[in-house]
Amino acid sequence: MSTVMSVRPGQPRCRIAPAALTLIESARRGLADAAGEAGPATRYVGAHLAALRAAAAIVAVKMGPGQSPRRKAPRSVWELLPRVEPALSEWAAFFAAGAGKRAAAEAGLVRAVSAREADDLLRDAETFLNLAEEALGLPGQSALPLRPAG
Repeated sequence: MSTVMSVRPGQPRCRIAPAALTLIESARRGLADAAGEAGPATRYVGAHLAALRAAAAIVAVKMGPGQSPRRKAPRSVWELLPRVEPALSEWAAFFAAGAGKRAAAEAGLVRAVSAREADDLLRDAETFLNLAEEALGLPGQSALPLRPAG
């Protein structure tokens, strides 16, 4: 598998697999799409999935052979992230805690998420995505347009 070299001023060179770059790009697009959604549930789900993709990119790049789970049961990316990038442990716990709310919103429970919760998660997911890009040595992207508080 080929890799792409990424250089960020002040950081060492980092090899990024194309699949990880695709995840980051997908996260960035998903976050922008979520920001444009009118419904809070759709915004919340989109923001949460964007954060999930960014975390998956980090795990894909940084999980070494000795760090793979010994259990055969699948593990959540939110469980794996702190093992490979301890600085993002609190973020992993935060997004793991929101997975139930995301599931409820995906199931069509429109009152599962308020507009404020959706907008807050959009901002948090953007911050997390920027941190993920930084952890991978990628250049930061532009911020999402701000949505008026409502």
